Formats: sequence, C-alpha cells, structure tokens
Amino acid sequence: MLTSYFDNRPYLIELLTPKQNARDFDAALERFDLRYHKILEHDGVASIPDNPMGNLHFTAVEVLQYLELPIRAEQLLIHLNSFHRKVDLDEMLEAAAEMGVRYLLCVSGDGSPRLPKLDPADLDSGSESVTSVELLSYIRSRFGGRFTLGVAYNHYEPAEHEAAKLARKIEAGAEFVVTQPVLGRSEAVESLSELPMPVYLGAWMSKKIDLLYSCVGREPVEGALEYRPRENLRNLHRLYPDHGYYLSLLPFKQSWDEVLLKQAVVG
Repeated sequence: MLTSYFDNRPYLIELLTPKQNARDFDAALERFDLRYHKILEHDGVASIPDNPMGNLHFTAVEVLQYLELPIRAEQLLIHLNSFHRKVDLDEMLEAAAEMGVRYLLCVSGDGSPRLPKLDPADLDSGSESVTSVELLSYIRSRFGGRFTLGVAYNHYEPAEHEAAKLARKIEAGAEFVVTQPVLGRSEAVESLSELPMPVYLGAWMSKKIDLLYSCVGREPVEGALEYRPRENLRNLHRLYPDHGYYLSLLPFKQSWDEVLLKQAVVG
C-alpha cells in the first residue's frame, strides 16, 4: 500500500556517504554529488544509511550541507541509528529539521568498537538498551509530528519474534516499513500487506548474493549464486505490486531505464 509518502514514488535508492577514511575524499564527494543528482533526475528517493555495517561514514546531514545539495523533502530519506553521542544525535535532528528533511528511518544499527552507543538515560528511557523503539519515542516526544518515521523489518528472523518487535515499533510511532532484501515469495513479507501503512521491499541489486547472505547471517541456498538482480526485482513487481521497493547496491554507472519500471502516481 503506497500513500502520499514520498509523493507515491515507488523506489528508495540506497546512497552511501563517503567513509571517513576515504583515500581521496574530494573524489568521494564528487561521486556522491553525481549519484545524488542521478537519483533525483530519475524521480527516485535518495536513501542514505547511517554508518552501515559499523563502518565510519560522514553523516548525511554533514555531506548534504557541505555540498549545498538541493533538499527535496519527498525525495530524501535519512537513516538514523543508536550509535551516536547524545549531543551529536540532537545536532543531527535539529539540522535535519532546519534543512526541511521530512523522512527518517530509525534502526538499531550496526555497532563497532569505534562508535559510541546511546544510553537509555540519554533519551529518558527506562529500557535496558536503546533500540529503534527508543529512538522513535524520543524523536516523537521532542519533535512531535515534524518527521515521518520509518522502521526496518527482518523477515529472516523468526516470524513471531519479528512481528512482536514490529508491533512495538508501530506503537512507538512508526509510519512506514522497509524490509531486508526479499528473494521471491515470502509468507512473512506477505503478512505485511495487512499493515495500514506503506511497505518498501528490499531489493538486492548486486550480483554478489553471497554478500547479502553474509549481511543477514544466513547460508546461501542452492542455486543462489546464480542470482540475477533485475529478474528478482521484476519478480517483486509481479508478486507485490502494491508495495514500494528499497534498492540496495544499485549500480550507478549502468542505465536505469530497464530497472525503474514503475512510475510514481502522485496524489
């Protein structure tokens, strides 16, 4: 079910900011600039992760401000995880609000010894640790309805456990859902159709399927190494036509004319 979120654009396209240890920072910035504009030109939504896989990257806010890139609220999704100092979290949220950012994806995040971790007391929470639920509650309490907040859903985890987690996220204020990459039909994913909110299905757009299985902690199934990403996306279009799609590792040097086949329906 798509709604007016992102003006009904069906594709959220992953875009990484430069790593903090980038060998050629200027080249990395130029690459980000070109890719950001390509997403806008193809009427997609730039979806910018927050220190993915625990690797240190510059934040979305830092890069967008430094490059003075256009902020189109309906074509931008910024991820936010729990591995930050409280002062940095607040600065990012304040800056995002001032820039006109509307959409945030709240995730627990991938930790690293080099990354600080929010303490529940930082967010006035009585929980044992800070997860996406605590992030959602904190942002809601401080910013009200200023942001539209999304969350992640991992259908590779036991269905009952993940459903309970999702229920807590929705109770805390989640308004849309992004899944892990989906490979064909999934009963757990099909159950999300019952949600009264938009769902964006992960679509793994790299042929390196072994990397996907490593990321989700699963062993490759027989025949998986022959994975064809465009064919899988077309299959998702057919199986789940009423959902949106989150494209991970989409090659930017290739033409997207035969990839982004669904059109936005604004209204």
